Amino acid sequence: MTSIVVLGSTNMDLVTYVPRAPALGETVTGRSFRTIPGGKGANQAVAAARAGAEVAMIGAVGADDFGARLRSTLEHCAVDTDLLRTAEGSSGTAHVVVDDEGGNAIVVVPGANGTVTSLTHGDEALIATADALLLQLELPLSVVVEGAVTARRLGVRTVLTPAPAQPLPPELLAATDLLVPNEHEAAALTGLTDPRAAAQALLRDVPEVVVTLGAAGSLYAVRGAEPVAVPAPRVRAVDTTGAGDTFVGALAVALGEGRPAPEALAWAQTAAALSVQREGASTSMPYRVEIEAAFLSPHILEADAV
Repeated sequence: MTSIVVLGSTNMDLVTYVPRAPALGETVTGRSFRTIPGGKGANQAVAAARAGAEVAMIGAVGADDFGARLRSTLEHCAVDTDLLRTAEGSSGTAHVVVDDEGGNAIVVVPGANGTVTSLTHGDEALIATADALLLQLELPLSVVVEGAVTARRLGVRTVLTPAPAQPLPPELLAATDLLVPNEHEAAALTGLTDPRAAAQALLRDVPEVVVTLGAAGSLYAVRGAEPVAVPAPRVRAVDTTGAGDTFVGALAVALGEGRPAPEALAWAQTAAALSVQREGASTSMPYRVEIEAAFLSPHILEADAV
């Protein structure tokens, strides 16, 4: 079984479903409201665990009701929370608006996530046991860099999702094995709007890049070879929140199991396609048996395609 450690955020997603997102200064009437455990780190942890990995989480929740629920959700999904800290004050929150096309807009308030500024000895010992360390940018950048550098020193593969997009310090890039931006993040990092050109530019700093392209699939690039495009299944999206995290978690599992990169991407895209047909982030993530069934029989996914 692949062993994965996630160093990342936990947030309670406060999700409002609307016919369309409001313009600046406009008020619209929503259809429904839900509170759903999320955060890019926790989402990737749940996705990887459901996809078949042994997963542990490093991060923090607040000393509030949201914190207790976030921890309980991770544990229910078989994610080890022994090193998930409890900080004074509020848990992180993400305020999400989802429209009828499945698109979303999100405001993140870090809360307890902002207290995770460095690793403990226990964190380092846990990372040493992993096949891969998953990182995002919803924790303070100092600990993300420390986590990547520590994993590199310990010989653990690092997978970085550069979201929310921001300039990446050279020491973080130097310690990243696989960078997984979406097309907008790739453009923000390189100034190039063409995903292929952006991927090639990113290869100057990291050895492998996967640019996710939403409904169009993904693009895999490695130094010394032409990029490979992998199409995504055609499905009717209900809610795209958490789809990228589902993809990354499943991809880490597939690569850890030794699948060739194009197959691993296709498998991860199958997981993401299943997730967008359900509401929520962590609540939408498929189990391994579902991913395998849809991967082997794509018509299961495409039956409801538009």
